[in-house]
Amino acid sequence: MKEKNLFTLNIKMLIKIFGIFVALIVLLLMAQRLLMPKYTGKMAEGALTGEYYESKKNHDVIFFGDSEVYYNFSPEVLNEEYGINAYIRGNANQTMWQSYYLLMDTLRYETPKAVVVSVASLMKEEVEGEAYNRMMLDTMEWSEYKYSCIKESMTEEENVISYVFPIFRYHSRWNELSKDDFKYFFGEPNVSKDGYLARKEVVPLTRLPAVKPLSDYELSQKALEYLDKIKEICEEKDIKLVLVKSPSQYPYWYEEWDAAVVDYASKNEILYVNLLEAVDEIGLDFSVDTFDGGKHLNMDGATKNTKYFGELLQKELE
Repeated sequence: MKEKNLFTLNIKMLIKIFGIFVALIVLLLMAQRLLMPKYTGKMAEGALTGEYYESKKNHDVIFFGDSEVYYNFSPEVLNEEYGINAYIRGNANQTMWQSYYLLMDTLRYETPKAVVVSVASLMKEEVEGEAYNRMMLDTMEWSEYKYSCIKESMTEEENVISYVFPIFRYHSRWNELSKDDFKYFFGEPNVSKDGYLARKEVVPLTRLPAVKPLSDYELSQKALEYLDKIKEICEEKDIKLVLVKSPSQYPYWYEEWDAAVVDYASKNEILYVNLLEAVDEIGLDFSVDTFDGGKHLNMDGATKNTKYFGELLQKELE
């Protein structure tokens, strides 16, 4: 009888301990959710990676790249004008290896007919800081590709555990919490339309900084290696690969860089479209079609740019 009572007591104790453990885990997850940044205002780019998972996975075309894609191309216009169902998987200062791992992540859900990659990433040898890593990686779903992307992207000060448990990174945000952290505790509204960030403001291009000569015009070898990986997986999956340079007027796109991309595309039989060479054909007017002095396009500019590029894209998909 005593043994039975002792057994019952031990079971109750284990259940109690387990309950306390579960409660602590729930509290930690709630604290983590509260402390993680909410990307609904000025840093809307941080929400882009996660929003893809909510979309219907039936896209004809997926774009990859930095702000030169998510500001300058509109999937809505592609759909309305050409019946092309597109999505933009872009992030601020996205590197070529991040584009590769996002592509591999995408292929877990769907296989598009075409992949469009911004060549602006070919100049990036390393990430520009932890903040950009966080905006891209924190909302990426866990898989082997997220882990590999973290390992490839981390700065010297970062560690993998802080991505597995973001509370270790954001625990000190208690004194920075705002109304948005509480308002969007259970979820944030979408900031993009199929990965496109629309901007209506008009800030005209008045002058461009002087073009500075470089000591080295070589493209990033690391970026090229990952572009090769993108090319290889596209060939394996029978996906058309298209390289594109947006018509952004700044940062400056050197002729030497362009020549290297033209050579790469020619050798690998890939379509490369340099939209800087088609500004007049597109009908862009940088006194009204940009929201930041020529770096990126506003809604009117993106509409013009997408209509022009969409015609070329439609022919590639035929």
